[in-house]
Amino acid sequence: MELITSRRNPLVGRLRALHQPKGRREQGLVLLEGTHQLQELLRLGLQPELVVATPAWIERHGSLLAERSTPLQPVGDEVMAAVATTDHPDGVVATLVREALPIARGDGAFVLVLDQLQDPGNLGTLLRTALAAGVNEVWLGAGADPLQPKVLRASSGAALALPLLRLPQGDALLPLVQRAAAAGQQVVATVVEPGAQPYWQLDWSRPTVLMMGNEGAGLHPQLAALATHRVTIPHSAAVESLNVAVAAAPVLLERWRQGLNAAAGA
Repeated sequence: MELITSRRNPLVGRLRALHQPKGRREQGLVLLEGTHQLQELLRLGLQPELVVATPAWIERHGSLLAERSTPLQPVGDEVMAAVATTDHPDGVVATLVREALPIARGDGAFVLVLDQLQDPGNLGTLLRTALAAGVNEVWLGAGADPLQPKVLRASSGAALALPLLRLPQGDALLPLVQRAAAAGQQVVATVVEPGAQPYWQLDWSRPTVLMMGNEGAGLHPQLAALATHRVTIPHSAAVESLNVAVAAAPVLLERWRQGLNAAAGA
């Protein structure tokens, strides 16, 4: 393909539109930025719809695409700066068809429910931790779009690997959680309140739905009311609560830790 050097080229507008939810919906595409995200995409066996890169990037990393039929569009540095969302792009962006991503079916044995999480950095960090902890599905009630560029960067590719279900309103999570509880899954709410059980005392080997709430308001009362167990992370009274992404790490990984201990003792 011929090198694109003009920011007025129609491709620039198409890619910039993917910075916003409307553009992603209308085009059915996701924008990935940087060599690491492209490598994760390929590692997962996903096929980019288009790769856009500078000549310098192609010279250094073109071998990543050597045995693939992915269209590769060379662009100048100014065009790359226009289509990327980062201040210092490393020379490549790619598009992916949204339908190629895994979709949650609503029946995972270990489900993470995120109620109206707003901060893209928190969401990306949570998704990365969830993947490391062996979460099968993530259900999102409104909040930040998990396929926006900031979340994709913060998740280091986890948002591409995890089956996600994003609902337009937080209360749309209620029937899903109710159905899981009726099927015998334990429904766990993370809370900051006296009398809540320290998270490590729970038996995490059971099929589990773990619910975490909004950064400011916490878990919606209707969702919290569905909990069969309420757990907390004991900490110093010097702070009122922990950042949701920080709090998620020990709780999510406790299931993994208990599984390792059980295997070692078998």
